[in-house]
Amino acid sequence: MRNIRTLQLALCAAILCAALGTSARADNWDRKTVVTFADAVEIPGQILPPGTYVFKLVNLGDSRNLVQIMNADQSFVFATVQTVSRYRRIATDDTLFRLDERSGDSPEALRTWYYPGDNRGLEFIYNQDYAYPAPTATYAGQ
Repeated sequence: MRNIRTLQLALCAAILCAALGTSARADNWDRKTVVTFADAVEIPGQILPPGTYVFKLVNLGDSRNLVQIMNADQSFVFATVQTVSRYRRIATDDTLFRLDERSGDSPEALRTWYYPGDNRGLEFIYNQDYAYPAPTATYAGQ
């Protein structure tokens, strides 16, 4: 009888740990990333001035390709943009932003965002008329 009681307590503890562990990982679901750009950066539809920004995935159930870009205190949304998945061979421990150089005096354009530990990144979608060159710069965010 004592062994059955011990087994029941162990099972309850395991279920509780599993439930708490799941909620603790939920904070990573939105992939919140804080980044500071020293120069202006183009995102689809607009130019962001130098400053600190928050990038987060929008919570739309199964969709993992909609990104919100907000100011540092998340009180203003600059843009909500559609992305497509872009994969890399090796995941790194740091956030990685890839930027494309633009012609003339135009600022570099944000091309892809990789979250730490993920092979899957998000590629930002620009005007169809734009021919993407190979990425020329990377930025490791916070």
